[in-house]
Amino acid sequence: MGLFSFIKDAGAKVFGIGKTTAEEKAEAAMEAAEKVAANNERASQQLTKVIGDLGLEVEDLCVSIDGETATINGTAKNQETREKVILVVGNSAGISGVEDEMSVAVEEPVAIFHTVQKGDTLSKIAKTVYGNAMKYPVIFEANKPMLTHPDKIYPGQVLRIPALD
Repeated sequence: MGLFSFIKDAGAKVFGIGKTTAEEKAEAAMEAAEKVAANNERASQQLTKVIGDLGLEVEDLCVSIDGETATINGTAKNQETREKVILVVGNSAGISGVEDEMSVAVEEPVAIFHTVQKGDTLSKIAKTVYGNAMKYPVIFEANKPMLTHPDKIYPGQVLRIPALD
């Protein structure tokens, strides 16, 4: 599908990558590069676990991280799963871009993505996209299991907005 952009510091704290300490800054460049590679590997493993824990089915899933960009490979069971995996990865702190190299077992219509702005609610987004604020449950359901409550969205978060049937 391509590269998707996210706000790297607006996401869920899925893995423990933060600012480097003064001690880490003082270390040799090679040691720092090794730590970055180890953090990237650990973050990749944690994201893969989160995706599995959410029940998102992707055959041969591989998440790799290079700096602020994550690359996802594998075969998603359908387009909805593919989009949810992109959102799980992209809505994680430290990730500003997701390179989607997944394929899908079953082709379906592609949803649009919406970046939550300050003051947004699912009802407000539904009114804008669908013309009916009462269609907010469609957006909520489309973003489960990443969303646990319709009122728990935050600025910078990216949501799937599926086409209405």
